[in-house]
Amino acid sequence: MDNELKSLEQKISQLVGFCHRLREENHGLRQQLVSEQNDNKHLNDKLSGAKGRLESLLTQLPEA
Repeated sequence: MDNELKSLEQKISQLVGFCHRLREENHGLRQQLVSEQNDNKHLNDKLSGAKGRLESLLTQLPEA
């Protein structure tokens, strides 16, 4: 009986450790996602600005 309880205690301890590691990994992934979303927004803003400048230059070209 003691061996079974010790085995169960070890398994529960491993499960708790696994849950903590998953929680930490999840937190890191959430932070990474926010960072990537911010980078994506910044790049989209730059792309929109470049598009606007290009369209402005195209309107200045003489008609052929």
